[in-house]
Amino acid sequence: MTAPLAIPSTSPRAVAASISPSQTSTLHDRLRKRDSFSVIRQPKVLHPVDNEDLRLLLVENISQDAVRAFQAQGFHVDHYAKALSEDELIKKIPQYHAIGIRSKTKITERVIKAASKLLVIGCFCIGTNQVDLVTAGKVGIPVFNSPFSNSRSVAELVVAELIALSRQLVERSHEMRQGIWNKQSKSCWEIRGKTLGIVGYGHIGSQLSVLAEAFGMRVIFYDVVNIMPLGSARQVETLPALLSEADFVTLHVPELPETINMIGANELAHMKVGSYLINNARGRVVDIPALIAALQSKHLAGAAIDVYPQEPGSNGAPFDDQVNAWSSTLRSLPNVILTPHIGGSTEEAQRMIGEEVSLALTRYLNYGSTVGAVNFPEVDLRAITAEQGNHVRVCHVHSNQPGVLRQVNEALSPYNVEKQYSDSKGDVAYLLADIADVSPQDVNKLREMISHTSANILTRLLA
Repeated sequence: MTAPLAIPSTSPRAVAASISPSQTSTLHDRLRKRDSFSVIRQPKVLHPVDNEDLRLLLVENISQDAVRAFQAQGFHVDHYAKALSEDELIKKIPQYHAIGIRSKTKITERVIKAASKLLVIGCFCIGTNQVDLVTAGKVGIPVFNSPFSNSRSVAELVVAELIALSRQLVERSHEMRQGIWNKQSKSCWEIRGKTLGIVGYGHIGSQLSVLAEAFGMRVIFYDVVNIMPLGSARQVETLPALLSEADFVTLHVPELPETINMIGANELAHMKVGSYLINNARGRVVDIPALIAALQSKHLAGAAIDVYPQEPGSNGAPFDDQVNAWSSTLRSLPNVILTPHIGGSTEEAQRMIGEEVSLALTRYLNYGSTVGAVNFPEVDLRAITAEQGNHVRVCHVHSNQPGVLRQVNEALSPYNVEKQYSDSKGDVAYLLADIADVSPQDVNKLREMISHTSANILTRLLA
């Protein structure tokens, strides 16, 4: 058993106090505003009871702003520019308490089982399909992402692709680089007056809708839920209806079982002759061999692809038939724009993603907050103030079953429970409780008692 913890009574660092967020604020804004309230009531910095230094592993060249934010919290950070394979992760991850990834690194069940110290996963991107969310939740590991921060960057890339495809800019540029002058207007179009079909009218799709209308485009969209359109956009009832009406089709959907190969040979046949397909969503949303056939037959006039079923793990690696069997054929087709998953790769987006995810991970590691977690109950408590020097926060992840609160409250009964909140999501439940008048000698005893309750998954005490 570890030695009793000396509970600090003051600290130079700030922790957020709770306020009521406005309905229009984003998660990032809400958490940042909460931090500003430290000037009213100086919060207390919490530390893990076991006194172990927290180590973070960041891969895939995550923003240096995030690295600096973690280091400012006193965390040890190891930063790698490339993605790590499953075997590489299994070797490295046992020594880390947190990991930050982007889209290429896969956190599989094998990786999670090897991660004996792992407390939290941060996806510095929109998607989380590269993480086994179910397994992570079952072992008490919340997963955070940044669902909104790169929306504008992706929307602007689509606008650029609309114009580049309709004017055959890639072909003309390639010819000029070969020393060929080929000025022509045949099959080159303005996008003004054309119909843009958006599949998935979320944060990216809706922003794109506004931008497209500013160019004079007519916008229709398809989504599985009814959504109020922005501007003059119109929702259509079915995907085939959108495909048959749109001059340009752009995809903005997550990778789910029902969206894998949602654009295949049948859907491509529904598209207008001479239309264009753009995919900046997920690589497996489009059946690429079927797309190649539609381009070769001239049914489609062009396509822009930013995401692929399999992608190289690092910059400089080849994008060839060893990665995807059809890569060389796709690369040879005219009026096809191929980009290396750069939809969110702008300085602005990466800075905002770094800020948002690093803040979410820091709040969980330091204070137990799971606001914004994608696979976990969202639980938070207002801050323990600096004046409350003998308070302890209990962070208890447990199986969602009857009788747990009774067992936990029995362990807490000798103390004053100042505030407590619990919520569940599926098979996992999470409880936060702030306990007053806990002596340093009782801290480890309290943790042992709660950790040995029948439904315990993970128990942390912060003091």
